[in-house]
Amino acid sequence: MNEVRRNPWLVLAVLCSGHALVLLDLSIVNIAIPSIVDGLHASFDQVLWIRNAYILVFAVLLITAGRLGDHYGPRRVYVAGIVIFMAASAACGLAQDPDQLIAGRVVQAVGAALLTPQTLVIVASIFPAERRGAAFGTWSAIAGMAALAGPVVGGLITTYLSWRWVFYVNLPLGLAVLLAVRPVVPALDPGRSAGRVEPVGVALVTAGFLAVMFGLIDGQRFDWGVVTRVGAVPITIPAVVAVGAVLVAAFFVRDRYQRFPLVPMSLFDDRDYSVMIWVGLLFFFCQLGIALPLVIYLQSALGYTPLQASLTLAPMLLLTVTLPPLSGRLTDRLGGRYVITLGLALSALGMAYLALVVSPDATWLVLMPGLLASAGGTACTIAPIAAVAMHRVRPQVAGAAAGLLNTTQQLGGVLGGAVIGAVLQAGLAGGLRDQAVRLSGQLPPEQRQAFVDAFAGVARVGLDVGRDATGVPAGLPALQTGLAHDAFALAYSGAFRASLLLCVAALLTGAVSCVALVGRSRPKEAEPAEAAASRPAVEGGDG
Repeated sequence: MNEVRRNPWLVLAVLCSGHALVLLDLSIVNIAIPSIVDGLHASFDQVLWIRNAYILVFAVLLITAGRLGDHYGPRRVYVAGIVIFMAASAACGLAQDPDQLIAGRVVQAVGAALLTPQTLVIVASIFPAERRGAAFGTWSAIAGMAALAGPVVGGLITTYLSWRWVFYVNLPLGLAVLLAVRPVVPALDPGRSAGRVEPVGVALVTAGFLAVMFGLIDGQRFDWGVVTRVGAVPITIPAVVAVGAVLVAAFFVRDRYQRFPLVPMSLFDDRDYSVMIWVGLLFFFCQLGIALPLVIYLQSALGYTPLQASLTLAPMLLLTVTLPPLSGRLTDRLGGRYVITLGLALSALGMAYLALVVSPDATWLVLMPGLLASAGGTACTIAPIAAVAMHRVRPQVAGAAAGLLNTTQQLGGVLGGAVIGAVLQAGLAGGLRDQAVRLSGQLPPEQRQAFVDAFAGVARVGLDVGRDATGVPAGLPALQTGLAHDAFALAYSGAFRASLLLCVAALLTGAVSCVALVGRSRPKEAEPAEAAASRPAVEGGDG
């Protein structure tokens, strides 16, 4: 292990390879969805669950997975995650119907959740405090690279092989990571103070977050109304979310009195960690919540093809890959307060600029300054959030800290998708009718009302209009399609502008919150924990 202690970057490379595998798989599968639909004859609801089942299970298990790492050792749980992910990938590739594929995706998410928090824990343990920013910057860059490569790799695989190879490709890649883990990654001793994982707490937090996130992810599909009925009793989305919130609250109330809590309240004694939980939620609320509306704007309002939209976003994605190592080094040198504040402000500036210029006539050149500013802000934010949050965390609770940090970020993204989607849909519903009424004056009187009424269905589906490349309601006479697209593009641009301004407000709130960060100074009582965290390995700590 001495060689590993002298070269923690080799450890980082192995850890990032497993984490990148999870992110690569997610983006590859999105590209392969049309081929999966053809191959397995999946319905629209089944297609949604092929994607959403993974997101749901991954998000709700992160806290438990982090605590399992504290108890059994992060390397052991990381290895278990890779093994489960590989086995589930094989099952997904062999699936003969959509239900089998959905089940495989659920198990894939279990493996992904197990390994993800362990990467943060081990990186925080093997790098000294003054170099963690650079390490997390590299971690963030590799994650971005995986997300960037996913659509390309997925397109090549589905074009020249089969959608099944989207999953089979995980087997040789996962095996390579497994073979490298034991000789390279140190076995950190979890220690007795890590305690056991309490099953009632696991059940409460899992069920609670599952209900909340299910409601937020699928709420729009059920029009925020009835999901199903038990006899004569309707089960509604608000009721599901409310029950989930009550379960989560009950978990935290109960957990604080446990000898070995799943989420130790002592984590929140560290002001920097608490602030990063809040800032991370706000940041991912904006970045993940606005991603789909941006793609719909490019394709449906501006009429770009998927390739043209990808090329428009490519410079933005490249910045999120190349800049994080630099922002990480700046965090080591200057402290996270300044770098994260700059990143949030830059993202807010980019979205504010986009809100000013979005229109049906905007070109990629006009949009580019806002896209680049937002991407630059992202590069200055993701890695420093992790570095600052994990800066003072004791090694005995590092897994719990990493799990909660990842969970709140996922929750922020899901919440952003729901809230921004609702804002977008509300603006689109009103704007479509207004624009249709205004433009109908160019039609003969007998055609005007039918033209206006044709948009009622489009307003109801909201974000689902992204499935239509033009945003034009079906069934209109050919002569009206030009006016229909103009009405949709104008309405969508206005609704998208409101969504962007909501993100600006959230990002500026996060930037102001960074004033509360303690900064680079560390209290004396934190020094022993920091020293313990910097020890990379205890032989025999885990398998």
